[in-house]
Amino acid sequence: MALFHEFFKQETHPPEWPYPILYDEEQEIDTDVLVIGGGMAGCWAAISAARKGLKVAMVEKSATIRSGAVGPGVDHWCDTPNHPLSKVDPDEWARRLTGSNGGYNCGIGRQIQCREDYDTLLELEKMGGKIRDAEDQWQGAEGRDEETKFMFSPRNNAFHESNVVFRVWGTTFKPALQKECLRLGVSIYDRVMVTSLLNEKGIQGARIVGATGINTRTGEFMVFTSRATVLSTGVPGSIWVFNTELAGISSHQSRALSGDGNAMAWKAGVSLTMMEKSGLLGIGTGYKHKWYGGAGDASYENVQLVDANGKKLPVGNQGWGVNPQYVDRQARAGPWQVIRDGVLKGEYALPFYGDFPGMPEMERNITWGMMLQEESVTKIIVDTYNEAGFDPSKDQLMNYQLIEGASPPQWRAIDIPGTRGSGIMIDWDLKSDVEGLYAAGSQLFATGDTSFAASTGRYAGRKAADYARQADKPDISKDQILREKARVYAPIRRSDGVEWKELHAGIAKTMQYFCSEYKTESLFNLALHSLKDIEENWVPKLYALDPHKLLRSLEDLSILTYAQIVLHASLARKASSRYLDFYRIDYPALDPPEWSKFITVRLENDKVTVGEVPLDYCGNLKANYEANNRDYAGVYTG
Repeated sequence: MALFHEFFKQETHPPEWPYPILYDEEQEIDTDVLVIGGGMAGCWAAISAARKGLKVAMVEKSATIRSGAVGPGVDHWCDTPNHPLSKVDPDEWARRLTGSNGGYNCGIGRQIQCREDYDTLLELEKMGGKIRDAEDQWQGAEGRDEETKFMFSPRNNAFHESNVVFRVWGTTFKPALQKECLRLGVSIYDRVMVTSLLNEKGIQGARIVGATGINTRTGEFMVFTSRATVLSTGVPGSIWVFNTELAGISSHQSRALSGDGNAMAWKAGVSLTMMEKSGLLGIGTGYKHKWYGGAGDASYENVQLVDANGKKLPVGNQGWGVNPQYVDRQARAGPWQVIRDGVLKGEYALPFYGDFPGMPEMERNITWGMMLQEESVTKIIVDTYNEAGFDPSKDQLMNYQLIEGASPPQWRAIDIPGTRGSGIMIDWDLKSDVEGLYAAGSQLFATGDTSFAASTGRYAGRKAADYARQADKPDISKDQILREKARVYAPIRRSDGVEWKELHAGIAKTMQYFCSEYKTESLFNLALHSLKDIEENWVPKLYALDPHKLLRSLEDLSILTYAQIVLHASLARKASSRYLDFYRIDYPALDPPEWSKFITVRLENDKVTVGEVPLDYCGNLKANYEANNRDYAGVYTG
């Protein structure tokens, strides 16, 4: 490592950076609505605000055309009960979703999703997103409506008989959204990392009037002023686990997801909730058979799992029943242990396989030729298999997931499907408790999937635009900007010390040691002490040799702040909870009624303030949604 850095510092052989270096140079952008994050939620927020006739700027750390969790694609559009073929009531479905997980859910976001995500989907089609089998390629397939040519998920219908999950061609979505943003005149700033929110007059907790950022290719400093701001960044995927030699960073999430939104909201005085919640990291660890290398995940839908002798397992993919006749109630309650016990008793022979040849031909072709071609990273994997000669009509895929069990308790993650937690506390406008700041998508607590991100982004954009119309001109603080500029550029002022990988690894180890499955107050305090030591003694040694490494260094600082927030929230909840996957040895009572509430944490005068909010604070979902959206007209036709 040392020799590598010495090479980079040699004057005789300096590597040529492909962009001009513009450290300390400053660009100022003034806009009505600022959208931070250009994923699914961010694009929709920008489009929605621009359609109100306002000046909109969207800032994205990567490249908008393929950024965010949905950037590479998505194969399902879930929880969409508000369409003519739905078999459930949208308001009832929203209540059902909100009541799940012990009530630790974002009822406002779920109600918006259930009322507006079909409208959002149809709008997306008008922009160029493909949402139906218009070419009749899959005519006669299970779940396909022959009149509308919509394709509904057979697996979802088998369990819920609801028609609320669409199969879609998600690789078409982000390019269509970016194109619509540009058509509407949205100013897109790609490759810019937002580093802080600006409070009015620089006072923590005061109205948000903009943000600062840095161009990750040139190092140029960016100052955005705005009348309203929508925060729509993602949650971090590598607070507890970090290893660049195994599976990239040993997390299914992108390294670009470093919790920047929550970190900057925290410093601006915004209330966050469910920060104490985490779950076991089940995929992408590098030590285990990845789910996307065998038959797992929703994309594989109806692939039956069999043992080495062709005997059908009682569960499929991630423990869900494949077809009703194969559903074993005991297995669904605890698939890992059931299958492991079966192996030890000789009931099932290893290895296991996804039995593609055993599927009905149409469903096999849809799964392999459509679903896996549309879902995120699986397209390149399918292409690789195809190039190697894999034939799903003849070949099976080996899968060890069901016997590998859960990860060790110290391998944890914030945003595991089914255990999603931390985010900004919002009201019925998706506004935070700090004036001028709105949130959408993964920035909300207890967030959802693609349709949740799209519908809440679309909603937040129009609410932020309405606010911006009547908001006063921003009053920014030059001192706040200068302080942030000094913080951001500190690593490039040094020529040696600690690099970003070392810092990240230290933060992850601290969280593994002191905030894993079982928790106590003393462990939390040890963790805070350790992170404080990193902050005071190692962050001042952090150095970066180029704008890219500066980006990674700044992401580490977001991760560090995020970890500290997790610990403050964990200290505040003095009870255990199965719903939060939160177990305290010193407070073992599981979900006592007096602790069935949201715990909020925020900074006030740089001091941690703890609050509490009832789980049902959003009130009657249907009545409050309608009261706050009397002007909502549904599908955009302009």
